[in-house]
Amino acid sequence: MNQNPYAISFGRIPEQYINRDSIIDDIIQTLNNKIIQEQAFKLTGIRGTGKTVTLTAIERRIREDTDWIVVGLKSTGNITEDLVASLYHSVPFIRQFIDRQLNISILGFDVSLTQKAPDASMDYALKSILQEIKKQNKRVLVTIDEAHKTASLIDFIQEFQILIREELPVFIIATGLYEDIESLENTDGLTFFLRAKKYEMTPLNRGLIRASYKKTLGLTDEVSSEMAEITNGYAFAYQALGKYMWDLKAKEVTDEVLIYFDAALSESVYNKIWSELTERDRYFLHFIVKKNPMPAAELLKLSGKRHNEWSEPRKRLKEKGIIDTTTRGMISLCLPRFKEFVENLE
Repeated sequence: MNQNPYAISFGRIPEQYINRDSIIDDIIQTLNNKIIQEQAFKLTGIRGTGKTVTLTAIERRIREDTDWIVVGLKSTGNITEDLVASLYHSVPFIRQFIDRQLNISILGFDVSLTQKAPDASMDYALKSILQEIKKQNKRVLVTIDEAHKTASLIDFIQEFQILIREELPVFIIATGLYEDIESLENTDGLTFFLRAKKYEMTPLNRGLIRASYKKTLGLTDEVSSEMAEITNGYAFAYQALGKYMWDLKAKEVTDEVLIYFDAALSESVYNKIWSELTERDRYFLHFIVKKNPMPAAELLKLSGKRHNEWSEPRKRLKEKGIIDTTTRGMISLCLPRFKEFVENLE
């Protein structure tokens, strides 16, 4: 293998990556059940945990089945309109059905209603199309990567609830950051989305990371284990560390490798995460990085703050995947070499 099998480009499936097999298999099995039980799924996690790669892997598997129609959409567009347009342009029997049955006009890649057909709303058009798809014994999977709370997405989810009640064969998978998915879940009128099955992108198995490094890079058990520990199971870190070990032809973790590794983490992930934190969040993190793990009591003593002043930053930092507080009274950093990142800001 002459080409670097590791990649740090978001969304593209690298040559060397660790599948989220349990998540992928569970969703695909549920999608393919003859008796429909779930029609909406959420993939959530911080940046760089592999949400988009996992979504892409699911799309590829589903597209192999001719009974499925897969449509990827943006949460910032007019989702219902974009879905109708995509179905029209990509599926011949739907194009024929629309031209024959529905009084709507197709303009380029957009769909617009004729002014003379108030009954042919876009929601009505989508419902009619899905009824035709059901007659053809096919199903539609709508995927929305990096979902954000937009008026269009809220409208689509509300319409989606109606489509499900009418037993139409449409399914949705949405990926998003913790705060974006939670914002949608807490929106009035989206109870259905709150109940939809959610998968959290937890850290990769370190044993699998170690085995991958050993096989692909030809490293010793000791070095492979050291690298797996450095990544802390973070998917982006797994790719970045492997990439620079490969590029530099290193057989051990050198200072040069770590310089490139830290730069990739900062530029691609950590700078963005840091920019989204409140001033109080950042204040506490400057103390948290000094000791990993750190007792909560010690943090309060070092920071000079009371427990009620820490509770909200604690909640935000946990939801953003920066800290782990599952061990009672303890605070651990989740992100690899985040200590070095924060210290370099000082």
